Amino acid sequence: MLEVVIPAQETFNDATQTFDYTKEVTLQLEHSLISISKWEAKWHTPFLDGKPKTTEQQIDYIRCMTLNRHINSKVYGFLTQENLQAIFNYIENPMTATTFKKLPHQRKTGEIQTSETIYYAMIACQIPFECQRWHLNRLLTLIEVCGRKNAPKKKMSSKEIMSQQVALNAARRKKLNSKG
Repeated sequence: MLEVVIPAQETFNDATQTFDYTKEVTLQLEHSLISISKWEAKWHTPFLDGKPKTTEQQIDYIRCMTLNRHINSKVYGFLTQENLQAIFNYIENPMTATTFKKLPHQRKTGEIQTSETIYYAMIACQIPFECQRWHLNRLLTLIEVCGRKNAPKKKMSSKEIMSQQVALNAARRKKLNSKG
């Protein structure tokens, strides 16, 4: 969870010709599958499609990430550049020590991930639903780990089998002090 403090603000209300004051607000934010589900339900477009989002969509995603109740929607207009940078850094954080090597012959499927495809992956991997509250990058890493651990073993190519046999034969000849 990330906590972001939006400083107190003083604004001028043109209609009443008076100054309005807002108190400092602390937002509690969570980048999770639940947040993405809420955002996609409103915008009817995949959040993880890699396409740039409008400022309105970005601010709305921050609203979807908010765990606090009864936050005035005007507050999101007072987010500072530092607040936004902290939020974007939090979203990009892997939240895990796990890294992956690119597997040989691994290619992208071209399938766009939506909240529903991630829920499907959770069900297929038997990941409990309380994990939908985890940081999204951590959840996606767990799904990837499950996929790799449950994948069938890769068969060796003919070339790999031949080189393994050559190495074994050479080791045996050396051990037995033989020429073949």
